[in-house]
Amino acid sequence: RSWKKWKPQHPLLSAVSSSPISVPKPPSMAAAQQLDELLDDLGHMESKLLGQGAGVPEELSLDNMLGSLTRDLQELGITAAPTGVCASCRKPIAGKVLTALGKTWHPEHFTCVCCGQELDNQPFFEQGGQAYCEEDYHQAFSPRCAYCAGPIREVNHSHSLPCQLPPPPGTSPHLFLQKVLTALDQTWHPEHFFCAHCGKVFGDDGFLERSGKPYCRQDFLDMFAPKCQGCEHPVTDNYLSALQGVWHPECFVCAECLSGFAGGSFFELEGRPYCELHFHQRQGTICHGCGRPVTGRCITAAGRKYHPEHFTCTYCLGRLHKGTFRECGDKMYCQACHDKLFL
Repeated sequence: RSWKKWKPQHPLLSAVSSSPISVPKPPSMAAAQQLDELLDDLGHMESKLLGQGAGVPEELSLDNMLGSLTRDLQELGITAAPTGVCASCRKPIAGKVLTALGKTWHPEHFTCVCCGQELDNQPFFEQGGQAYCEEDYHQAFSPRCAYCAGPIREVNHSHSLPCQLPPPPGTSPHLFLQKVLTALDQTWHPEHFFCAHCGKVFGDDGFLERSGKPYCRQDFLDMFAPKCQGCEHPVTDNYLSALQGVWHPECFVCAECLSGFAGGSFFELEGRPYCELHFHQRQGTICHGCGRPVTGRCITAAGRKYHPEHFTCTYCLGRLHKGTFRECGDKMYCQACHDKLFL
């Protein structure tokens, strides 16, 4: 359709406005108000048509209509001064003006630099002098979680704080913000930073690291700490190193009587520590005469071992010599005593 000249008795603006416009006001005031309303409606109509992929007829374009209306107003002696220049299209703004990032915009031209979404009355982020919607900003600039690789929408962002136009009524401007956790030279969602073995989220005890992975204390000790040779539990502080292994000090005792080694010396048998007595008992080197270990010269008789001084006649207590004794009832006798007692 074509646009006609402005005639006060036939107001053109009332034909396209969403509500009728009363005429009793002075022409200059009524025209200015109607111009604002018209430009606002036409701007949204043009934006909607472009968003649907439909072309806007040349005679219906916002620039042509603005030029025609401006000329008509000038013929009536009315000057419509623009309220600013749009930072996007570089055209004068005669209707509703939006101020953001230190510039003025047509509301429909203040959009996300990535997806083109209109940001009027929506939260937005600024980076490098450009505006981003929430999703595109975090995808481009937020740190990534080392577990899920998703963006971390932290409160204290490392690039910039969120810039916002007034949020819609009833909404919180910070509902979308999350916390960030930094550990192992990486960033994490707090709920994604957990033990690599059991999956438990870390509490006040913190965590222990192995090969770049976090572990709770219990799993770390069970999997990686050296084990005591005595109790097979993890060794975490004081320990003894002996018999090619480590020991809790309280676990390094005689394997037979569980007594500690007061003198600091022990005997080893099959990888286990023993006191002297129980070592010789295991070895069968206890003197049958006195019941003490045989550590020096030894006499073996009838399958038993003796200190030389304890290899004596049971009756006369005289020292026996190998090959000159007699045995009776598990006891040793010299030849004379044996003959006297048993013959």
